[in-house]
This record gives sequence, structure tokens and C-alpha cells, in this order.
Amino acid sequence: MDKITSFTIDHLKLLPGVYVSRKDSVGDMLVTTFDIRMTRPNFEPVINTAELHAIEHLGATFLRNHKDYGESILYFGPMGCRTGFYLLLKGNHESNEIVPLLKEMFEFIKNFEGEVPGACAKDCGNYLDINLPMAKYISAKYLNEVLEDISKDRLVYPE
Repeated sequence: MDKITSFTIDHLKLLPGVYVSRKDSVGDMLVTTFDIRMTRPNFEPVINTAELHAIEHLGATFLRNHKDYGESILYFGPMGCRTGFYLLLKGNHESNEIVPLLKEMFEFIKNFEGEVPGACAKDCGNYLDINLPMAKYISAKYLNEVLEDISKDRLVYPE
């Protein structure tokens, strides 16, 4: 079998950033998949499931309710390796154009107070595995260290 595209990226060179993972035609629509890489693979600890889960709930809620992008959001969810998230958007997009959206989202998560949306037994299959304080910490770290002054090498996959 051929390797899928995401397994052809050199994860030893990959830094936290925002990358276009792929673009797919679905009928007459183009879908852009973004790699929202929050930790450096194989060098930094992965994100624990409880904070990953909290970021997923808050991020998906924020994105699907966004005034400009809400209609274009197809999916926001964690990577199996727990080093970041995938974001799927309708349309043809580039990494640099969604950085402002991600800044808004991680600012929202960093400052969130109250009950995490959907964090109850009726709404979620694993509602007890949510850690809001750590989700806020990780979101603030990514916002400050990566998104605030993102360099071009963190917008395009390494060769």
C-alpha cells in the first residue's frame, strides 16, 4: 500500500505551526484540510487527552458559531498522535489566511470561563475526561509562541 500524504511529512523536521495538509475535490466543492500542529512531534510531550478534549469542545463550538467562517467549517478535531488538530474548511484556502481565525479561537479558549459546552453525560461520550485549566494553558502557549508572530517556515511543511 502507498503511504497516505500525512505520513510522508518528515515529522523530525516539523515544528508547531499551521499547515495545509491537503486539498480535496468533493463533488463541485474543494475542501482544504489544515494541520494545526501545537507541539513538536517526537521532541515535546503530546497533549493529554483531557486538555485535547476540552480544546476540541471549545474550538468546535467557537468555529461553528463564527460569524464569517461558521458556514465553511466542516470538521475540527484532534490528531491521533495528540500533537494538534485537523481543521477542514469548504473552499480553497492557504495557511496564512486562517491565522487570524486561529488567533481568535485560541484567545477564546485561553480566556474561557464557565462550563465547557457539551461537557455532560447527555451530550458527550466521555464528559469526565476534560481539563479546562490545562486546555487554557496549552492554548495560551500556542497563541503566544506560535501564532502571534508566526514565521513563514511554520506555514509550509518542511522539505
